Amino acid sequence: MADKEISVVEMAERFDRIATATVSDAMEGMGLTNQVLDLNIRTIRDDMHVAGAAFTIKGERDCRTGADAQSKAMEGHDLWAEIYPGCVIVVDPGMAREGGFGFFGEMTSWNFRHRGARGIVIDGGIRDRPGLLQIPNWGVFVRYTSPIESHPRWRINEIQCPVVLTGQLVKQLRINPGDFIVGDSDAVIVVPKEASAEVLIKAEEIWEKEEGSRKDFLAGLQFDEVYKKWGRA
Repeated sequence: MADKEISVVEMAERFDRIATATVSDAMEGMGLTNQVLDLNIRTIRDDMHVAGAAFTIKGERDCRTGADAQSKAMEGHDLWAEIYPGCVIVVDPGMAREGGFGFFGEMTSWNFRHRGARGIVIDGGIRDRPGLLQIPNWGVFVRYTSPIESHPRWRINEIQCPVVLTGQLVKQLRINPGDFIVGDSDAVIVVPKEASAEVLIKAEEIWEKEEGSRKDFLAGLQFDEVYKKWGRA
């Protein structure tokens, strides 16, 4: 374990340097299994990646507009004021996930990013793919893109509460506020908050060996030599 507490931003930056496969290996070695989201929740561009603490949003189908659209659970909450540096927006659209519309889009993504968020993960769709691709240092992981607006078809029901997204090895994968999200072109992984510092350290140890192996392969060493040196190849 770490000698001192690691800040959310530092942890996000460190996780962001490590591939999800390596993070998965570290977690499996700790007995933390079945933590991968459905593989159909994918990046909209292969070089995108994301890491940060989950800022959760739970929604539901709703056709109301104006003041009537405000849920009681959101009373006293200001979504934009509660976004913090180092977080990743995680959206559970509820039964509307297959609705074919974008729950958020380019302009809301700019707002999230300006408030310190590092990316967004939605078990459903998002709008404005061309614009999203122009936002620097912004990871987008979704099922699909769509031009269709979510309002007045869907509303935010609650924020910073436990949510459920579809898992790859389990039907439902719970994500709590503050759990760490790590995503790249392979998948999105959920690291439980209470284990995130230990997972990070173990993943960094594995990554260092893998980087050493890669350098030696590029230098012309044979597989047996690399494996004997690093114990991982």
